[in-house]
Amino acid sequence: MRIALFQPDIAGNVGTILRLAACFGLPVDIIEPCGFAFSERALKRAGMDYASQAEIVRHHDWDQFQTKLSGRLILLSTSGDIMLNDAGLAAGDTLLLGSESAGAPDFVHRAATKIVRIPLCAGFRSLNVAVAAGIAVHEAMRQTGSLPS
Repeated sequence: MRIALFQPDIAGNVGTILRLAACFGLPVDIIEPCGFAFSERALKRAGMDYASQAEIVRHHDWDQFQTKLSGRLILLSTSGDIMLNDAGLAAGDTLLLGSESAGAPDFVHRAATKIVRIPLCAGFRSLNVAVAAGIAVHEAMRQTGSLPS
């Protein structure tokens, strides 16, 4: 299983997701361009010393990412028609989150095997991307029986 971030905007969120990935032993794909200068310093505050332990693969663009993709692409989106808890996730899936400001464009939606959303109370649209990543990773690992012991 992998986490992928499509053109992330906020270094603090990326740092938090890198920390999450390190703690759960998952690699992270960063699909550029980023909305910030990608550097250890930019990621350090939220990622602490965990970010440096995360396995990161940077892709110059969407096309490069797609050539390296193996397994299913699971897009988390507020427009998803499948609830995360009903998604039937698999160990080889890549969980993709869009940018904080724009989400994921139509061509990314078309490329996804499944588009899933996190169930929220009525009247609420979305979560912070790092919070959504944490929920999605835990649920995916629960579904696949791969939570760390």
